[in-house]
Parts: sequence; C-alpha cells; structure tokens
Amino acid sequence: MRLANYLCCAGVVAGVLLSIVQVQAEDLRIGFVRTDRILKESVDATTAKTKLEQIFSKRDRDLIDQEILHKSLTDKFQIDEPTLSDAQRVTRQKQLTDQGRELQRKRLAFQGDLSTQRNEQLQQVLEIANKAVRQIAAAEKYDLVLQVAAYVNPRLDITDKVLAALNAEKSK
Repeated sequence: MRLANYLCCAGVVAGVLLSIVQVQAEDLRIGFVRTDRILKESVDATTAKTKLEQIFSKRDRDLIDQEILHKSLTDKFQIDEPTLSDAQRVTRQKQLTDQGRELQRKRLAFQGDLSTQRNEQLQQVLEIANKAVRQIAAAEKYDLVLQVAAYVNPRLDITDKVLAALNAEKSK
C-alpha cells in the first residue's frame, strides 16, 4: 500500500515538473551557428585565405620546383647508373639522398608554418564571428546559441544573420 502511494506521489511530482520544464522551454530562445559556413563564406575568412596564399605561394612553388628537379636528377641517375664507376655511383647516391632529406625537411617545415599561420588566421576569424554572435544574441534576446550539435532544426539556424553582420561590417 505504501509503495502504491509513493508511486502515485512520484507520478504527480514528475507531471508537475514536466509541465514546469515545458513552460520554461517555450520561453527559451535558442539559436545555432554553423562554424564551417562562417569559415568558408565570411569576408574575413576569404581575406585570411588570400593572405595565406600570398604569404606561402612563392615558398610552395619553390619547393615544387626543387622536388621536380630532384625527381629529374633521380631519373637521370637511374639511367646513368650502369655506366658509372662505383665511386661515382656512391657519390651521386649520397647527393640524391641528402638532397631528398633536405627537401623533406623543408616540406615539413613549410607545412608546419602553414598550419600554424592557418590556425592563427582561423582563430581570429572565429573571435570576430563570436563577437557578432554575442551582439545578435543580445539584440534578439537569445538565451542560448550553439556552435556544435548532433542535430539542429533548420529554423534555429542563425548563420545567415551572423554572415550578414560580419560581411556588412567589412563593407563599411
């Protein structure tokens, strides 16, 4: 008998709590921003991409040219190898190996520098975007704005508003 009363009371309490949560949830205003779109479509993101290309394109072209030269020297060595003396073969193999290692080191350094710069640029874009999100959230009285979710109803997506705010600010 006591268990039945307890379960009945627990059911009533759960029902009351559920109705309170539903009423509060109706007043809750939620938005969602697609960060990937901000990083692709905002003026700041395209400016950052252009800046990175300007900074790193010459260095990348130089590395590609060096890699092509190394490949042609390796191919030439393979053709010439049967006619070379042992000393010449060892010397050229060592030169090609050293050159290959140096190119690999330069490529890794390039990729590291590019990655670091890209991350810094993207961080700046995200900081600017977050500022715009906060301004929109305050102006439109959002209680919560998310940037990561497993699923989002499209009616909650405010990415277009954020992009418009970011791009309008840059066109001034």
